[in-house]
Amino acid sequence: MQNVGVRFGGIVALDDVSFDVDTGRIVGLIGPNGAGKTTLFNCLSRLYRCDTGDILFGGQSLLRMPRHRIADLGIGRTFQNLALFRTMSVLDNVMVGCHSRTTSGFFVNCLRLPRVAREEAETREKAQKLVALLQLESVAAAPVGGLPFGTQKRVELARALASEPKLLLLDEPASGLNHEEVGALGALIKEIRSRLSLTVLLVEHHMSLVMSISDRVVALNFGRKIAEGSPAEVQKHPEVIQAYLGNA
Repeated sequence: MQNVGVRFGGIVALDDVSFDVDTGRIVGLIGPNGAGKTTLFNCLSRLYRCDTGDILFGGQSLLRMPRHRIADLGIGRTFQNLALFRTMSVLDNVMVGCHSRTTSGFFVNCLRLPRVAREEAETREKAQKLVALLQLESVAAAPVGGLPFGTQKRVELARALASEPKLLLLDEPASGLNHEEVGALGALIKEIRSRLSLTVLLVEHHMSLVMSISDRVVALNFGRKIAEGSPAEVQKHPEVIQAYLGNA
């Protein structure tokens, strides 16, 4: 992120925000409600346009890329509000995420050429492996809409991983989870980071999760970066304390 600024009319959502996410690291992005965290995520995934600054991924400017190329570049994300296909099975939802990596076009699929059958078999196999990794095998054939909220969160994570991202954006993955589920989620994020060689940028209000799994933490308030460093450093930063607790 290089001096990124975003305005909505007279509201400054992001104000000259800059930071780096190093390859293979888990970086936590924190801040009170309205700090600009989700706006930043939406800029990274090109849902929003930046008014100023630039975003570089692997040396390439994302702002010069069409939106539909973001997954191809290696950026995957989950959403704060679940965006699953509720009537489809767990396995089919994960397979949808795999399709950004398939190469057969519209006409090839219409004609059902042999290449399509091969790709579908490969897609199903990859999705089944992710279902196993996320411990979803027992519900693989079940419609997503009838599953517990914590399970649906894991399905969305599996679907994001299906696009084979280099950078995984997690938007409040612990929202709505109980204490035990949050602990399991933290261990899972660290495991998939190691097993799949991922870089992770995490937006989360659950401070114990952020501080326990992040290598570095960036803090925002009113769209401005107020702190960056190790979890211990950011926790002690006076502007972070003031942003969360207010004036004594």
